[in-house]
Amino acid sequence: MSASGGTKAIVAALAANLAIAAAKFVAFLFSGSSSMLAESVHSLADSGNQGLLLLGGKKAQREATPQHPFGYGRERYIYAFLVSIVLFSVGGMFAIYEGYEKIKEPHEIEAWYWPVGVLVFAIIAESFSFRTAIKESNPLRGNLSWKEFVRRAKAPELPVVLLEDLGALVGLVLALGGVGVALLTGNGVWDGIGTLCIGVLLILIALVLAAETKSLLLGESAGVEEVRKIEGALVDGDTVTRVIHMRTLHLGPEELLVAAKIAVQHDDTATEVANAINAAEARIRAAVPIARVIYLEPDIFNESAAAAGVNPAKAPGGPTPDGAH
Repeated sequence: MSASGGTKAIVAALAANLAIAAAKFVAFLFSGSSSMLAESVHSLADSGNQGLLLLGGKKAQREATPQHPFGYGRERYIYAFLVSIVLFSVGGMFAIYEGYEKIKEPHEIEAWYWPVGVLVFAIIAESFSFRTAIKESNPLRGNLSWKEFVRRAKAPELPVVLLEDLGALVGLVLALGGVGVALLTGNGVWDGIGTLCIGVLLILIALVLAAETKSLLLGESAGVEEVRKIEGALVDGDTVTRVIHMRTLHLGPEELLVAAKIAVQHDDTATEVANAINAAEARIRAAVPIARVIYLEPDIFNESAAAAGVNPAKAPGGPTPDGAH
């Protein structure tokens, strides 16, 4: 997995979650707190999720085969989607079930210092993991807001780790609040309410992750800035006079397919056209290194044909409407 896959952030989150899961489960055994049980399952699910992300990154590195000529880059999207399913089913649904049971049959929390101490430790450990994920994401995020980064990132690992860590921190605060109120009031129902809130939070995060990774699985185009660079690299003003239309598609986080119809001079020879295409491909790869699969079709731009009809994009040689690629 490349650096942009956030391997360091995944490993940091995995180490933190394994330690936290063990500590939470011990606290549950001593205290009987349902919030602690829900949180231990949550951390265990998160640990499995980080394992899935690492496995997806490993599988995505396989070489292309005749059966999969464009390689296995989308494995990373598939495993990120599996993470959302695990987070929803194992984390969210279990927490809601456990919270419901605790509200229905509440009991006082025993050995209160165990859950409180473990929750404080977990908040510190998750903060370290969250800080690592933020540090790894910042160079890729650039000027984007965090919401825009999660929605636009083509590498799924960092958004997944960011949302998981954020959910874990908020969940820990909810668990601490539920345990605290249960201790102050002597009413174990509050521990169950905290557990229910954790479940709802995990389900919401899982739904966001599922929506974003589904979009990647369906196939997303290059970013706006990358499209501009490709269009600028295609046209040299001499042999390639304009881009008639173009399509881009991410085959994986670091592999982009570019297909374009380009306008060439009507009196160019076949050799000149072939040389122009080769030069255009070289310029694209220099401008956008992840553009690894490029198909260029030469054509003669026809003004009258382009202007014909309601949708010029469907006319022979017609341009794509503004903003579509």
